[in-house]
Amino acid sequence: MSSSSSSTTSPSRSRGGNSKSSNSNGEERPRFFDKKAKSICWANAESVPGRHPERWRLDAAGNVVCKRFCNCHGCLCFEYDHIVPFSKGGESTSENCQILQTRVNRFKSDKDGLDATQLKGYSCDIKFTDKELDIIEMAVYGDVIRPGKECRCRTVAEMLGKYKSKDRTAACKLPYNDEAS
Repeated sequence: MSSSSSSTTSPSRSRGGNSKSSNSNGEERPRFFDKKAKSICWANAESVPGRHPERWRLDAAGNVVCKRFCNCHGCLCFEYDHIVPFSKGGESTSENCQILQTRVNRFKSDKDGLDATQLKGYSCDIKFTDKELDIIEMAVYGDVIRPGKECRCRTVAEMLGKYKSKDRTAACKLPYNDEAS
């Protein structure tokens, strides 16, 4: 009996399958981005004004995404995307990596050469307010960090008067005055 190994000649889409593919020279190509490529890709993405850059970024279509929401399906979720699709010869390197909201990445699929306007057309229609992003950040990270400001956001227990912080850093004055509660 002979066994054929077709999985080594075509890219695998599932995490459970092979994570490498053979090119025309018989050399294996990694399908997924390594940790270093992902780190560089995240760092290269545009920062969200007023948000901590290690927690929040804008994807290639201008959508806000949260670093803790990688490989999920909500509107703040993202995936690492091959700019030149892997199926069209794109390598899994930081130079060929961009972050995309999961929904955008799924619609982009193996399309090549799409600009930010075309990608934006695939985006979730939900726009989050600063207050909503603060609530999400508090739930996900346990605090809210505002870069460049020496302040901290009060915890829910502090806001309810159940806990008095020993941290002497002043609590943030969050920009909620102009928004309805």
